[in-house]
Amino acid sequence: MAERLRQQLLDTTRGRIVTMLRGGGLTADDIASKLSLTRSAIRVQMTAMERDGVVRRVGKRRGITRPSQLFELTPEVEQLLSKAYIPLLTHLVGVFGEALPPGQAEALLRQAGRRIANELSRGKRLPGGIAARVSAANDLMNEHLGTMTYVEANGGMVIRGAGCPLAAITGKHPAVCRAMESLVSEVVGVDVHECCDRDERPRCCFEIKAPQHR
Repeated sequence: MAERLRQQLLDTTRGRIVTMLRGGGLTADDIASKLSLTRSAIRVQMTAMERDGVVRRVGKRRGITRPSQLFELTPEVEQLLSKAYIPLLTHLVGVFGEALPPGQAEALLRQAGRRIANELSRGKRLPGGIAARVSAANDLMNEHLGTMTYVEANGGMVIRGAGCPLAAITGKHPAVCRAMESLVSEVVGVDVHECCDRDERPRCCFEIKAPQHR
């Protein structure tokens, strides 16, 4: 299913451009020729893709009349297209769990979560009250980690997700959720309890262990 969806996305004009650029930098003329489209049509696509952070300019190629702009995929898009991250991470966490004493693998994952938090917040605790920090933590996760979470306040505060960006791993290795728990706790500055749903369709859930007025 995931592979079919991925292929459908790549079958669009933008997707075919992305596929070609995975082989290296190309000019608008190169792409237009390969797709049998006009140069102006491709330039419209490249402008939109550059604006969206899909491609970037990487210099020029000498031409008969004038140099032509070269485009390549941004590193972020290259990473998104890679299929290696999830299987490697899954097996890496599994190896940790088998080779290390009980609890040590989880401790390392928690440490990784705290490091990610410090990287996202540039090592600074976010200012403001607890509600503002929880909201900021939620925003950081959505912007940088691909989560789809929202803050739920009903007698307490919970960061709850519509899904889980690590769903392929959390079912086999619940300790991964504790890494995210430590990440949220580090950003918010108070204790956090993960209450994630790891059933058929995993969903993130992090309960903030502090009263709203703090």
